[in-house]
Amino acid sequence: MLYRFISTFFTIGLLCSTYIPAQETQEIAAQKDGKKEIPKEEVVTTSHRVTIDGKDVSYQTTVGTQLLHDAQGTPKASIFYVAYTKDNPGEIRKRPITFCFNGGPGSSAIWLHLGILGPKRVDMDHEGKTAKQPYHLIDNHYSLLDVTDLVFIDPVSTGYSRAVPGEDAKQFHGVEKDVQSVADFIRLYVTRNERWESPKFLAGESYGTTRAAGLALELHDNHYLFLDGIMLISSVLNFQTIHFSTGNDLPYILFLPTYTATALYHNKLDADLQEDFKKTLAEVEEFAFGEYAQALMYGDNLNSAKREEILDKLTRYTGLSREYLDQTNLRIYIFRFAKELLRSERRTIGRFDSRLKGIDSDLCSDVFEFDPSFDNIVGAFTATFNNYIRKDLNWKRDEEYQIIADVQPWDYSTAQNKFLDVTEKLRDVMNKNTMLDVFVASGYYDLATPYFATEYTFSHLELDPTFRNHLTMESYEGGHMMYLYQPSLIKLKNDLAQFIKRRLEKNTQ
Repeated sequence: MLYRFISTFFTIGLLCSTYIPAQETQEIAAQKDGKKEIPKEEVVTTSHRVTIDGKDVSYQTTVGTQLLHDAQGTPKASIFYVAYTKDNPGEIRKRPITFCFNGGPGSSAIWLHLGILGPKRVDMDHEGKTAKQPYHLIDNHYSLLDVTDLVFIDPVSTGYSRAVPGEDAKQFHGVEKDVQSVADFIRLYVTRNERWESPKFLAGESYGTTRAAGLALELHDNHYLFLDGIMLISSVLNFQTIHFSTGNDLPYILFLPTYTATALYHNKLDADLQEDFKKTLAEVEEFAFGEYAQALMYGDNLNSAKREEILDKLTRYTGLSREYLDQTNLRIYIFRFAKELLRSERRTIGRFDSRLKGIDSDLCSDVFEFDPSFDNIVGAFTATFNNYIRKDLNWKRDEEYQIIADVQPWDYSTAQNKFLDVTEKLRDVMNKNTMLDVFVASGYYDLATPYFATEYTFSHLELDPTFRNHLTMESYEGGHMMYLYQPSLIKLKNDLAQFIKRRLEKNTQ
């Protein structure tokens, strides 16, 4: 199957190798007199205040679990969530609510939660490269809570979400299974909290964008829950655009502008290219879709003169040596680029954020040993969340919060013998729900889900021309989590808030 490849290809947690069985602590806790008990639903509510955009916002935080049942009423899973609801919102049916999740598959919602959307965020330096020590949270003056209520969802096996004792967690580990379980959670949450008439949005990051596309259609077709908008951050909908494999030249083309952006950041290009970032990227994008794409399509039939010309331009646009590029057969694999660009400095670069540098022990290998941009943040996010959830939000449990869970093998059976592509699901739900708007955010230094691959995907969405104004796309300084860079945090918050406000204005027209 094409999608049972190494875990480093998806999202923020996939470079972590440690896994504690998802049900282990719950099953131990549930054991009583030799019998397994079904976990009870729990809810803890606390009150807080934060200043957002210069205005005081009071809100309630609800930390809790919801049980998911099958059609026969048998409990199958306990889903953990953290919800933020603004006090005195006025007419509740006019107050938006946004369901948020990260990707992986196997990642908890911690990154969107404590990175940009929630009322607290990890204190990072201005560049978003280093968390300030000792690690701590600060009030997030750029939270989205001023314009929408927020519900952060941890899919089964991530965070504190678990299959109930006696149930196999694998029944939730797959493209369609995951979508169905998250849809069940949302339907139940909306029902219990009387939010059916509220404007409803999804916010997903990385594989969370894959989930969001399928989830929008699942909610629409099977629960008749119509969304107002979807916010996709560091998007991947068509996996052919990011999967380097024999016979698939598309990623080599689509990653090239990010290689250039990275080389620009590290001052590895000629002076004339360093002068104007946007101009240089536009030049490389034209080359990528034109001469470079055509050269790769020719394969071994590319004539020697044209090959020499392409080699010259690749050298100019990537900062890699001509000899090295010749050895790659004009095809630059992402992990080789991450190892090669700064080899003369004995440094590697990050995959999630190519601005960051790492140190490998094996200088002879052709791929990096670890992603420095992941290790740069995971400790800070883990420490601050565990303290915050227990001390501030009063959720006092001893089991481990699974920042990253090993959910492999993930079930890609719906994409057997082909690349997973959920663009048709997004197009389908946009055709059916003609009021649905979509916002897409990408980072220039993201080597996990490159901005040019995202642009390619959405330019091939085949939307009806009358729906194309329902799509908004923006690119930002920074990497996969562009919001760690403070100027991009501010811009992205403003863009997301305006996206929601514009969508709500349509309801009054």
